[in-house]
Amino acid sequence: MQRWIAAAVTAGVLAATPAMAAEKVIIDTDFSTAGDDGQVLIMAAQLDRQGVIDLKGVTVVTGNNWLKQEVADALRAVERLGIADKVGIYAGASLPLVHDPRSFESERTLFGFGESYKTAFHRPQPADADLVAPPDGFAKTTKPRDAHAVDFIVDTVKANPHEVSLLVIGPATNIALAVRKNPEIVPLIKKIVYMAGAFDVRGNTTPAAEMNVWIDPEAARIVMREPIDQAIIPLDVTDITQLGKADFDRIMAAGGPIPALFKDSWMAKAFAKDAKATVNVFDTLALAYLLDPGYATKVEDLFVDVDIAFGPGYGRTYGYWQEQPTRLLQKIKVVKQFDNRRFFDLYVDLMTRPVPIKPAT
Repeated sequence: MQRWIAAAVTAGVLAATPAMAAEKVIIDTDFSTAGDDGQVLIMAAQLDRQGVIDLKGVTVVTGNNWLKQEVADALRAVERLGIADKVGIYAGASLPLVHDPRSFESERTLFGFGESYKTAFHRPQPADADLVAPPDGFAKTTKPRDAHAVDFIVDTVKANPHEVSLLVIGPATNIALAVRKNPEIVPLIKKIVYMAGAFDVRGNTTPAAEMNVWIDPEAARIVMREPIDQAIIPLDVTDITQLGKADFDRIMAAGGPIPALFKDSWMAKAFAKDAKATVNVFDTLALAYLLDPGYATKVEDLFVDVDIAFGPGYGRTYGYWQEQPTRLLQKIKVVKQFDNRRFFDLYVDLMTRPVPIKPAT
């Protein structure tokens, strides 16, 4: 069924048939307007109005930026997309479980690594007056929902047992807090798909670690050790599934609010500097895989663990072929290769549809 759905999306089908229930999804994100998190929401909004997924809400966690800035960006995004009436924004954890700016400064002093990917820790937490508006301004009327992200996750999973999939495209702090606060939801979660980790390749924050895991390694380890159906889209596959100028130009040629957001983005600057450049679209692969695991052309079932020792390897993800002496590790699907052409056809299709999105009829 999932392969049919993804093929239908690419073909431009306007709605799933009544016999196929829409996939219930919560997006847990360290949101950014024109970055990969923002791109996921654009794509998911189109899929929601199409009836392919039922987007229950967006929960936000500190990662790419601090929580307040990410919430402000996400509020404007749902308003821009025309889905604020249905899809709520829920503020979650503003700090990781253990990792924080002070320990980050200790890492730099003690281990001397140069971070290649900048995170919230590289800037002070903003006051309300310090928030930076998205290119088209702050949200005009949309406010965060009253519930905390953790409670929203718990309540939604309980109300829809075995039906809610979690798309975890930021640090796993909110999910770890949810399963610790209400462990009874663990067997009720349908599945978790992450963009996280680096197994056979270098990290993008430290040499050892990918950003989403490095921000909160303790949270990632907690959740990845839970007996839940889980899949990881790591840097191993995002490093080799990158957007090129030809597909970017297809998006820009469509006109409208989305290309306007990308006009001055880091992606546009990369292509202006080098027409042969390629850029990462990390989290968007996780959404595609959630829709249809058939987008992955190489998947390994590995026992996964996360290094939480405070040292140069902090946040490294390990994948073992054989069961380890500890019974704590879960077998998780780790994606290593994607059908790049098929994926980018889906990506461009969803990114070039009209916005604001009209309700399905």
